[in-house]
Amino acid sequence: MTSSNKHDSDSSEKRWGRGRKDRAGKKESDEEQGPDLLEPHILRSLSNIKITSIHTSCAGSHCVCIDIDGAAWLLGRSEKSSLGNLGEGGEDFFISENAPVRLTPQDIGAPKGTKFVNAALGRNHTLLVGSNGQFWSAGVNQAGQCALPPCAEVSSFKLAHNPEVDGNKEKVVKAAAGINFSLVLTEDGQVFSCGSAEKGQLGNGKTGEHIVTGGKVVFDYEWEPIPVRGLEDKKVVEIACGPQHSIAMDDAGVVYVWGYNGYCRLGLGNQKDVLIAQSVPQFAGPNVATMGLHVIAGPSNSVVIDKQNMYWMAGKWKNTGDGSSGQPYSSFRIMQDIMGCKVYHAASGGVTHFALAPDDEAPVMTITFGQGASNGELGLGLDQPKSATKPQRNEPLIGIDVIQLAPAQNTTFFLAAPNEKLSDLPRHPLDMEAPELCVVCNKDLGDEDSPLECEKCDNPYHLKCLDPPLDAVPDGEWFCPDCEDDPGAPIVVGSGKKPAKKPAKRPAPKSVPDENAEEDGVDEDSGSGRKRKATVGGKAAPAKRKK
Repeated sequence: MTSSNKHDSDSSEKRWGRGRKDRAGKKESDEEQGPDLLEPHILRSLSNIKITSIHTSCAGSHCVCIDIDGAAWLLGRSEKSSLGNLGEGGEDFFISENAPVRLTPQDIGAPKGTKFVNAALGRNHTLLVGSNGQFWSAGVNQAGQCALPPCAEVSSFKLAHNPEVDGNKEKVVKAAAGINFSLVLTEDGQVFSCGSAEKGQLGNGKTGEHIVTGGKVVFDYEWEPIPVRGLEDKKVVEIACGPQHSIAMDDAGVVYVWGYNGYCRLGLGNQKDVLIAQSVPQFAGPNVATMGLHVIAGPSNSVVIDKQNMYWMAGKWKNTGDGSSGQPYSSFRIMQDIMGCKVYHAASGGVTHFALAPDDEAPVMTITFGQGASNGELGLGLDQPKSATKPQRNEPLIGIDVIQLAPAQNTTFFLAAPNEKLSDLPRHPLDMEAPELCVVCNKDLGDEDSPLECEKCDNPYHLKCLDPPLDAVPDGEWFCPDCEDDPGAPIVVGSGKKPAKKPAKRPAPKSVPDENAEEDGVDEDSGSGRKRKATVGGKAAPAKRKK
């Protein structure tokens, strides 16, 4: 398998998958918290939603998923209205991963037909980009990072101020965000910034440092997006933000950096902050093969994938030894342990780093490393170390076609295409405490018709109790009528379902059932009345997982 066009991010065909997570960021409370997830789990609440992209922040604990219809699904911590106060709670609350909130552009005043196409998350603010070139923001806005007049916070998503050139508003196609600033990329490849200029992250050539009453030192801020200097005559195609630094790449593959340069995270050989976008000599040509393909910003590091699919790192990316705070990578270095991998996608979380590369024996190889990971965010498995100082393969994801990596501060989300291996992963929550008997007839018919279990809620149904009835266990994942009718319904453990008075309605399967399919769908070792899953590839599905 090669670094193929199959994984080319410029492909016009949208790829979609189902989200998996390692740990959900939740508001601290006196209530008992669930255990960390040490291996990837299928997130039940979004398991029947076709997600096309996941957006997180290395400095934040919230998440935005965009589905194939252009709607956004929001979950995670929402301090200071970073998710627009769409959940229920007080000033500080979270949106549970078991009940993500669906938001459409029309819900916040966008014209009919507008879809969300991109999102950017800072520590406590969020930007949502629409297909019409507008963008909306919510969350902390003390420095104008929401592209709205400065205030303590923007409590709900509001239409932000689009960048202007000669009095004409530019259409935004992408966004990126740090702690107290944001970047937007226009359709003609121009980069604009807003927020605090404290570390030069606005790229306007100054910090605006000055003293105010009481001897307090403050810095300039810009709430109306301004052009990033040094990129005026370039057509930029990618942008990324760390907490206080930025990295961008133009259409030729030249890489540019600016902002805070602590631990040499800009890869320029020094720790001096950069106030105007500056090209990185290693990726400035003339050798095309060594120029940039993708750029990534981490909490104290930057990553470049070159056109040879080599993985380069600069800055601090671990706690001890070479690459730590005492010995940061002052310039971009190739990661020796994965030199033989043709990396085509990468991402960095709070203390974690991930990459995707082709694999000869599986759809894709998922590479992971990160020293100091303590919550299972590397997803290496139940009996494996939680952190890793060297890149290694994620064993639980072998055979799974991972499309996108989205690590956050203490959480990692993976987007994957449905396949047999994916269906074998555990699900979160693990045990739904669903009824053992059919929720329609409440009877045990034994092996004659053992119940079929919904992949999302685990509620069991006899094939003959569905309307229309099924003649055989369907191929692939199967969702019950209730979950099909309301795909975004919250997951409630132990909610169960009372027996219905009428047969549950369910569309007939499109495929022609095999006359032996029902027999094949029964687990021969399960005993009478055991619930079953839909089959994958004609094989009996695994038994229900219990805690």
